[in-house]
Amino acid sequence: MKRLPRTLLAIALTASAVSANASSLLNYVGECVPFARAASGIQIYGNAWTWWEQADGKYERTHKPKEGAVIVFEKTKRLPMGHVAVVSRVVEKRVVMLTHANWSRQNGERGHAEQDVTLFDVSRNNDWSDVKVWYKDVDGLGGGIYPVYGFIYGQAHAAAELTSRNPDYVGALIDAYVPVSGEPIAR
Repeated sequence: MKRLPRTLLAIALTASAVSANASSLLNYVGECVPFARAASGIQIYGNAWTWWEQADGKYERTHKPKEGAVIVFEKTKRLPMGHVAVVSRVVEKRVVMLTHANWSRQNGERGHAEQDVTLFDVSRNNDWSDVKVWYKDVDGLGGGIYPVYGFIYGQAHAAAELTSRNPDYVGALIDAYVPVSGEPIAR
C-alpha cells in the first residue's frame, strides 16, 4: 500500500475516534462533516459542499426535508467549505429543526453540537433552495440567507439523539414567522 492511502486512513480513523470518544453526539466538538456522518449514517467524506455531488447515484437526493436527512449548504464566501446538518424534526412545510455542529459559538468557541435549532425555507419557490438558520449569538434566525443544494436521504437509521424528547415547535414557528424589528416574514 502506498503512503498516501495510509495517511488518509489514519486521518479517517482519528476523526471517527474523536466522535466515538464523545459520550453523546450532543457532547461532540468539531467540524460539521464528521458529526453529520455519525448522526445520519450517510457515509460521505470530504468538504461539506461536495456531499451533494458525491451522493449522486449512492443516496437519494431531493428538495423535501425529512427526519434524518442531511441538508447540504452550498460553498459561499461565508461558508467556504459549505455546511451539512441533519434534520431532527419537520415542523411544517417551510420550517424544520436541525441538529448540527460547528455553527453557533458556545462559550466563545465554535464546533459544538446544537440540537433542534430552527431552519426556515425563505426561497421564493418554497423549494428549500435558500434558508435562514437559528444562530445562538442572536437567539434567533441569523441575518444571512444561505443557498442549499438539497437533502440527502440516508439508508441507515439516524441517531436517536438528533431530537429532544420535547422539542420547541412553537419556538421554531415563532423564529420563522414573527419578524424581528421590521424584517419581512418570508418571501
